[in-house]
Amino acid sequence: QGQLGESGGGSVQPGDSLTLSCTSFGFTLKYYGIGWFRQAPGKEREAVSCISSLDGGHTYYAESVKGRFTISRDNDESMGYLQMNNLQPDDTAVYYCAAALRPSGCSSDDYNVWGQGTQVTVSI
Repeated sequence: QGQLGESGGGSVQPGDSLTLSCTSFGFTLKYYGIGWFRQAPGKEREAVSCISSLDGGHTYYAESVKGRFTISRDNDESMGYLQMNNLQPDDTAVYYCAAALRPSGCSSDDYNVWGQGTQVTVSI
């Protein structure tokens, strides 16, 4: 089974932007749905955003990030992205990308290939 790797995390101030990237190792993401999840200290992992395979025609966003985050994919490069604008302290978490061939939804249980996570910290 292949693996995923995330990059692009960092420490920023409220109102700043970051773009997270997800790359695949050992397989192509083209036929996989991609999901972004996050886990803050002391909290359960939660879904942030998901995008369907191939043309990415179906997307999901958690209410807390709607209008601020944008999920996308580049099948030629086998990459997934999460553009995060107007970041707030509540967005502080470890962000994970995940993939699945036929995810039925946007929850952790729907995805079986995971990255190691990248830290995003938003503070004054």
